[in-house]
Amino acid sequence: MCGICGAVWSGVGGELGLSVLDDMTDIVSHRGPDDRGTYIDAGVALGHRRLSIVDLTQSGRQPMHNENKTIYIVFNGEIYNFESLRRNLISAGCRFKSTSDTEVIIYLYERHGENFLAYLNGMFAIAIWDVSNRRLILARDRLGKKPLFYRTEPESCSRSNCDFLQESTSYEKNQNNVQRLIFASELKSILAIPEVPREIDPYSLDDYLTYQYVPHPHTIFRGIFKLPPAHYAVWQDGNFCVKQYWKPDWNYEDKKFSLDDWKEQLRELVVDSVRLRMRSDVPVGAFLSGGIDSSITAGIMQQINPQPIHTFSIGFEQKEYDESKYAKQLADKFGTIHHQFNVTPDIDDLLPRLIWHYDEPFADSSAIPTMLLCEATRREVTVVLSGDGGDEMFAGYDRYHAVKYGGILAILPLFLRRFLAEKLQPLIPASTKQRSILRRGKRFLETLAMSPLESYLQWIAIFNRKRRQQLYTDDFALRVSGYDSLDFLRCAESGCLGRDFCSRISFVDMQTYLPCDILTKVDVASMAYGLECRAPLLDYRIAELSARLPLKYKMVGRYGKYILRDTFRDLLPPNIERRRKMGFGVPIDHWFRNELKDKVRDTLLDKRSTERGYFKKNYIQTLLNEHFTNKFDHAYRIWSLFVLELWMQSH
Repeated sequence: MCGICGAVWSGVGGELGLSVLDDMTDIVSHRGPDDRGTYIDAGVALGHRRLSIVDLTQSGRQPMHNENKTIYIVFNGEIYNFESLRRNLISAGCRFKSTSDTEVIIYLYERHGENFLAYLNGMFAIAIWDVSNRRLILARDRLGKKPLFYRTEPESCSRSNCDFLQESTSYEKNQNNVQRLIFASELKSILAIPEVPREIDPYSLDDYLTYQYVPHPHTIFRGIFKLPPAHYAVWQDGNFCVKQYWKPDWNYEDKKFSLDDWKEQLRELVVDSVRLRMRSDVPVGAFLSGGIDSSITAGIMQQINPQPIHTFSIGFEQKEYDESKYAKQLADKFGTIHHQFNVTPDIDDLLPRLIWHYDEPFADSSAIPTMLLCEATRREVTVVLSGDGGDEMFAGYDRYHAVKYGGILAILPLFLRRFLAEKLQPLIPASTKQRSILRRGKRFLETLAMSPLESYLQWIAIFNRKRRQQLYTDDFALRVSGYDSLDFLRCAESGCLGRDFCSRISFVDMQTYLPCDILTKVDVASMAYGLECRAPLLDYRIAELSARLPLKYKMVGRYGKYILRDTFRDLLPPNIERRRKMGFGVPIDHWFRNELKDKVRDTLLDKRSTERGYFKKNYIQTLLNEHFTNKFDHAYRIWSLFVLELWMQSH
């Protein structure tokens, strides 16, 4: 696992000097604390920070080149099938100088050109400089586990007339006269170039307050982009294009297999995926939360490994957030060496680190326990396996049940749905608890008169459309008028309109929430401490199986992830197998009424915040007062505004 950065340019004035490249490289030293390397030649600069996982020798250093120095590469990630690829390449006559997976990518590119990506099973962000053709290739893995940011100069088009083709889940782009292309694993590397501007994109700010993250392909800064998952980019002679290289057929539901057939395929794939991800020249452990996904991952690891593996969990004093007893039960069952960390976070110490590492405003509060867990885990191991991906792949979120019932009710005439909502909502008592059944019921009824996708956005949004209108100043509302944050979900849904609505939403989450929130959270938190996190359930072969799998095998009664539970029932004690999803959170609602009350009020009502011109001070004051007096739980909204203001002050 590593950090990469660099640039290519044509003509005079775009040169990237060694001192700037060093700054770009060293600012991500946390991603690669073991080594550093740079390469500069006419029109190109490549930087690399190395976290040594496979081939710990000097032969694995980057930037790496082929035998005749016509291809150079910097690479962040792991190619899990590199050993079989290496054997095939040796049989074809390739002469390797190292045992690293990086060199495999070079020879694949030599033989297959841009099609080399089809052979890779892994998580990666790749930059290849083809000297002979003066071509740069940038690529990101299929599910978006590793990040890759870029900027084109002259500056890319504005949001209003941008030529990203957001159709059928593809974010293709064509741009001419790109005199310089800059790229990096983290946004902060690009910002290390003094002349790069820091202009807030108002549409990205609107998206952030909707989703709690800034969706790809955009970033919070105008003119800087994220390469979307399953896409690659090519720069050559000033021409720049972004292309998609992988997309499952979301519209195809395979009905020819029985449940037992599907279970056999799933077990074989998951076990093989775990086995591939256990390959390492450094110690490997597993996160163990006590949930279904991490339990299956850790259980398979222990079955494969002859010695006890190390497992890691985190506990909290508040019972509604604490899963540690379940993790301990599973560790005892599997026979692992278990490490449990019970923490009371020092928020004043953690917040500045969190804001700095995440680069953009990022309001998923579970980043807090994730960072704490990664920090503690890194003291014992360098590589850890997680259960990420199971909820999106196999319909595990509780909200999918609301989606399913909402899809059924959507067949009713609009006037009847409105009538039901108006009559039933007043009958449900108000609740101040964010996770209460009563509050979820009210939210469900609020969405009855909406289209299914609009209702889903209403269900997940931090600030829905109505609340954003109440929050924004007249000037800022005018700046984002005509923009619809729902377009991000529409783009993802457009590739799977032939399926039932619940399946469509899980596929939408795989393309949006999973890479932009879950995987961003884990990547940043783990790499902040030089910890490599691998997710077996996010093997692309499992994603392709999930795309074909009928919903009836994912959701049965009140249970999501039914096929996972049933396939690996031998690893799950009955009380674990029957558990509802708990989530991985922290009690921010409690903190904002106690430990953080003064800090959040002083921050959000400070002159610096109120004079930025984005939000109405009186509306923020109302949110705070209602939360402080326990009239309503605005914890997630307050956290989003709080993180945003701290980010503004920092950046």
